Amino acid sequence: MTDSIDTRRLEQLTEESDDLHSDASRITRAALEDFGQVREDVSAKSRRWWRPGLLGGAAAGAVLLGAGRAAAANGDDVMALQTAASLENLAVSVYTTAAGLEFIKNGNAVVKAFVEKTTAQHAAHAKAFNAAAVKAGGKEQTQPDPKYAAIVQQALPTIKGPADVVKLAITLEDVAAQTYTKNVSQVSDPALRQLFGSVAPVEAQHKAVLLAVQALLAANLADQIKLPPDAAALPAAAGSVGFPDAFYPTKDASPITEGAVK
Repeated sequence: MTDSIDTRRLEQLTEESDDLHSDASRITRAALEDFGQVREDVSAKSRRWWRPGLLGGAAAGAVLLGAGRAAAANGDDVMALQTAASLENLAVSVYTTAAGLEFIKNGNAVVKAFVEKTTAQHAAHAKAFNAAAVKAGGKEQTQPDPKYAAIVQQALPTIKGPADVVKLAITLEDVAAQTYTKNVSQVSDPALRQLFGSVAPVEAQHKAVLLAVQALLAANLADQIKLPPDAAALPAAAGSVGFPDAFYPTKDASPITEGAVK
């Protein structure tokens, strides 16, 4: 089946994905730098506030209360970042496993390259989320998301061909995109909102491409993954299948505690 895929179109899809990831990476780096600077500024102010004799009892109590609120918010931020890292760790594992499957490893070279590039993108996302978690005072999350790791373990033995891999990948890309979209409104720091907002569209693009591929595979039209396609041969939903929602949903987003370090 892979021999009928138009390699030119897959090369273009890979380049487009890489371009979006590169743009997102620049935003991500800026967000991490801003977040690190804010943390340093807050830490410096806290040291100044707590100099002996600088605050009276009531004022010290007010500062302590404010610090407690900040710590609680940062705790939520850390868990959100760790859960995001756990989802990325799982995606890396799944794509790495897919790359070792016979029909991908020894199949179309461009398909193999696309899987490898997507794996690298997820690894970069995991690194970014873990870096932010550490800057927020938490620990790195090196394990996969426990909920979806169990789903993956059940699915892997049933994989028989490309369509099965695509279906599993769609599940992971979708939950990541939904989670990060929701995280934008859940984290307390503006730089972290920017971080989640920069990664979410990359995962959404992965899903969009996979949905299109899934539809063509289901219709036995793998040869139509090309530019320009034969419009008469495409299924009716070809123009919209990759973008089923006007606004990205969040109902299946993982809770911030799901992949937090215990």
